[in-house]
Amino acid sequence: MNETKTTPGSKILLYAAAADIVLVVLFALSGRSSHQESLTAGGVFETAWPFLASLAIGWLVCRMWQQPLRIRPQGICLWLITVAGGMALRIASGNTAELPFVIVATIVLAVFLLGHRFIAAWVARRNQRP
Repeated sequence: MNETKTTPGSKILLYAAAADIVLVVLFALSGRSSHQESLTAGGVFETAWPFLASLAIGWLVCRMWQQPLRIRPQGICLWLITVAGGMALRIASGNTAELPFVIVATIVLAVFLLGHRFIAAWVARRNQRP
C-alpha cells in the first residue's frame, strides 16, 4: 500500500495558499454584501476573479512556495501585486476602481493577506518556546 505523506512544509504551503484564496473570496463577499449586491456564486466570482488571478500571479512572482508565511518581503510583495493586479484586471474587464474602493481594498487585503501570516508567525514562535 502506497500512502502519500505530507511534510510540515507542505502543510504550511497548503495552509498559506488556502488561507489566501479564502480571504480574497471573503473580501469579495464582504464588498458585495456591504453594497447590497447579489451574493450568488457568479456574482462573487465576478468580483473576486481579478484579485484571485492577481493572487496567483503574486504567488509566482514572489515565489511564495519558498517561504509562504514570511511577511517581509514575500507577504508584502504578494499583497501589493494582488491589489494592483486586481485593480488593473478589474478596469480591463470594464468595471470601475474608484478611489474609495482602491483604498478599502488595499487596507482590507493588507489586513487579510498580511494578518494571517502575522498570526501564524506568532503561533509558531509561541509553540517553539520551552
